[in-house]
Amino acid sequence: MADKETKAKAEAAAAAAASSSTSEPEVEAQVKQIEALSIEGTGCPPDPPSAIHRIAPTTPPVHSPEPVAMHSPEPSSSSPVLLNIGGRKYTTTVETLTQREPDSMLGAMFSGRHTLPHQRATGMVFVDRDGKHFRHVLNWLRDGAIPVLSESEYQQLLREAEYYQLLGLADCINERLGWKKIESSEAELTRKDVIKSIQAQRVRFRGVNLSGLDLSKLDLSEVDFSYACIKNTDFSCANLHKAKFGVEASSSSFRNAYLRECEFIGADLQESVLDGANLRSANLQDARLTQCSFIETDLHSAHLQTANLTGANLRGANLEAANLKGAKLSGTNLQGANLQRAYLREVDLRDTQLTGAKLGGANLLGAIR
Repeated sequence: MADKETKAKAEAAAAAAASSSTSEPEVEAQVKQIEALSIEGTGCPPDPPSAIHRIAPTTPPVHSPEPVAMHSPEPSSSSPVLLNIGGRKYTTTVETLTQREPDSMLGAMFSGRHTLPHQRATGMVFVDRDGKHFRHVLNWLRDGAIPVLSESEYQQLLREAEYYQLLGLADCINERLGWKKIESSEAELTRKDVIKSIQAQRVRFRGVNLSGLDLSKLDLSEVDFSYACIKNTDFSCANLHKAKFGVEASSSSFRNAYLRECEFIGADLQESVLDGANLRSANLQDARLTQCSFIETDLHSAHLQTANLTGANLRGANLEAANLKGAKLSGTNLQGANLQRAYLREVDLRDTQLTGAKLGGANLLGAIR
């Protein structure tokens, strides 16, 4: 019996020894695995073995946030959009980015047809472009505004417009650059050249420098002068019916000219003379008309919204049913003018001379007097 008990104890001791010898490699492997996970997940050196044995089960490694795909199935037009353009941050809306130029790169990006990468932490969409000029891009998309810049800055903005495929903005910048070139040169045509040209069925002088020419008494009806330079040009008694003048036309003479239904939207006419001219139903919206002379000019039903008439002389002018909403009339002379049924909402009339003016039926809601 004693031999059997002794033998059994010996076998048990051998088994325990065997078990102990086989478990050591497993423990070492587990320690190494924990060390590796610790290094990967935290970037810190491993703890000593004595501490590792007391560690709870290791959590998955933590990684820094990475860009994820932002699905935009049908974004609301008023949805805010956070943009990081070359490090500069901008906030706008989907409507702003897609409405004016829907075929542009920005229009396509935020149309809802694509997924956009954004940072999880900030929600911003990153575009690796010049952030300085992107504010001009946004102003163009919001209201079609073109900033006043130097030629080198226009060229920089043009590169951004071409990158974003904003064709309308690129066209406007090219036109502005064209104006600058025209301003520094002399007239490109003579009066004889113009007379020969207007014998054609459809006449255009787009972008042509006509500064200083005598074009008086000519039939220039429906001629397109868009982006031309006509400083100090004489159009006295000329027929300019339905002509288009989105141009630099300062210090020019339109005395007694026929300008009915012509277009001067945004044109610079400062210090020009339009005495006795027929401007019925003409469109002078946003035009710069400072110090202009409109003595006894017919402006019946003319469009003068937000036009700058500071210091202009409209003595005895006919402005019946004309639209002057938001026009600047500081120091403007309207003595004896006919303003019956004129639209004068939101106009500041405090510094305007209105002695003898006819205001019967005029809309003066919101006007300051």
